Amino acid sequence: MYIDFHDNTNTVISDYIDTLQQLITFAAEQEDIPSEAEISINFVDNKEIQELNRNYRQKDVPTDVISFAMQESLDEELEIVGAEMPLILGDIVISVDKAKEQAEEYNHSFERELAFLTLHGFLHLLGYDHIKKEDEIVMFKRQDEILGAFGIER
Repeated sequence: MYIDFHDNTNTVISDYIDTLQQLITFAAEQEDIPSEAEISINFVDNKEIQELNRNYRQKDVPTDVISFAMQESLDEELEIVGAEMPLILGDIVISVDKAKEQAEEYNHSFERELAFLTLHGFLHLLGYDHIKKEDEIVMFKRQDEILGAFGIER
């Protein structure tokens, strides 16, 4: 799996990036995602994620993670036919500010919170959601399974 990391905050250390790379690669294997798949993970501050949240979700507040799935298709979209295209799953945007706040609130490490948010965003790219209670149960159970199998516990 190719993961393109961008840290607009210049605060996420390389050890954390390595852990997140390994976690998403592991999760992709668990979900049978082809190794050629691509995603980007972007670390931003509360101001930047609030702008994204306002512009794309009409919620004018900072949030912890937003995912922009590339594999979702809309009714009016045309299907791409022809040459083999790389599987671009989409983009994950994580607020470092929110991750730090939540790590303190939940009394666990910043690294654990980044791992949770990264995996949460990744599962959204794969089509998991938590709008309905029954979908939330499935998504959060899968998150816990993957984090546990990877060795990250609460």
